Amino acid sequence: MVALITGGSSGMGLEFARQLAARGYDLVLVSNQEQALAEAAQELSPAVQVRTRCQDLAGEHSADELAGWCRRENILPDVLVNDAGMFFFKELQVEDLDRIQAMINLHITTVTRLCLLIGQEMKTRGSGYILNVSSMAARLPVPGITVYSATKAYLRSFGRSLSYEMQPYGVGVTTVCPAAIATPLYRLDAKWMRLGVRTGLIRTPRWLVRRALHALFRGRRVVSPAFMNIWLPALLAVLPGPLIARIWKKFK
Repeated sequence: MVALITGGSSGMGLEFARQLAARGYDLVLVSNQEQALAEAAQELSPAVQVRTRCQDLAGEHSADELAGWCRRENILPDVLVNDAGMFFFKELQVEDLDRIQAMINLHITTVTRLCLLIGQEMKTRGSGYILNVSSMAARLPVPGITVYSATKAYLRSFGRSLSYEMQPYGVGVTTVCPAAIATPLYRLDAKWMRLGVRTGLIRTPRWLVRRALHALFRGRRVVSPAFMNIWLPALLAVLPGPLIARIWKKFK
């Protein structure tokens, strides 16, 4: 059994690797962080076979290049985890266009094409699992995370629809929508990160990944762990637009 994990060198991706290795899966870890990949492989290789590929997945043709490499290396993933992501918080400007396009490529283009390219092989075999990592932000169209929330909303909708298409072929598709998770993605000060974890406002990758894999292997289509996934989107949904605009004006 083989699990291919994008963003597998750190954060939630590395935790997915640890927990899938504990389930007996050999690993293919893909990331643009070469040193972190080597360290992850060193940590995990005593238990299972680990292969790594250092690649930027934010390009227009990244998914095709990765799928082609898998074919050449005779790698047939039983589990595909699309975890690679990027984040920034700011008002959008023209100078952000390249970074915006990279986010769209990473969160939408690469994930979509990997689901189809790797998913086609799973359909042929009649088995497989795909896990896409969306976010609570998929339900939070607020300023500052304009593109991030939009791309995560795409992942949530795409994954749910794809799960119905893939089910007759024996392929499970699950989308997980984490709330706040203690990873380097958000670049939160360590002091505030520790406080958030202690108070339960921020959850650990281990906590999140355990629930995501449980949902994946139980055949759930969408899973939104943490109580924050319930109350925060509901709260923002009832806030008047002018109030949100005033808050943003002061915050930015």
